Amino acid sequence: MATPNYSGSGTKADPWVLQTPPLTSEYTLYKDESLSPPALVCTVGKTVLLYDLRCIEDLHRMLKDRGDWMELGSADEQKEAKEGTVEAWGRSADNPVGGWYGLKKGLRGRFGMYIPPLLELLGLAEVEHNARGNRMRAR
Repeated sequence: MATPNYSGSGTKADPWVLQTPPLTSEYTLYKDESLSPPALVCTVGKTVLLYDLRCIEDLHRMLKDRGDWMELGSADEQKEAKEGTVEAWGRSADNPVGGWYGLKKGLRGRFGMYIPPLLELLGLAEVEHNARGNRMRAR
């Protein structure tokens, strides 16, 4: 299995450089605690997405409680997320924030694409890197 090539320290000056789970695209993420709520700033090409910073801890806790692999199921905000996936959890009324972790209306989706590699980099999760149907689990 291929392994991702990640770098950076997660600051605006030195963002994390990550790869999507299939290892087909590169993007950056950094923490901005000056925003309200504090956020992860995700830049994909020229598109900037924002995710509530607490998603790191919340997703890790949910995966630990689950104790097994979970499909990522990435989808744009306008598309329905597949039930039982990380994407569906990231927008569910039953998660700790009671809805979307994505903070930028119209660009709140793709949680299952851009957040799992960060948990992998931080040593909090294992993420599969297949062409499709990737899953993750807590470490």
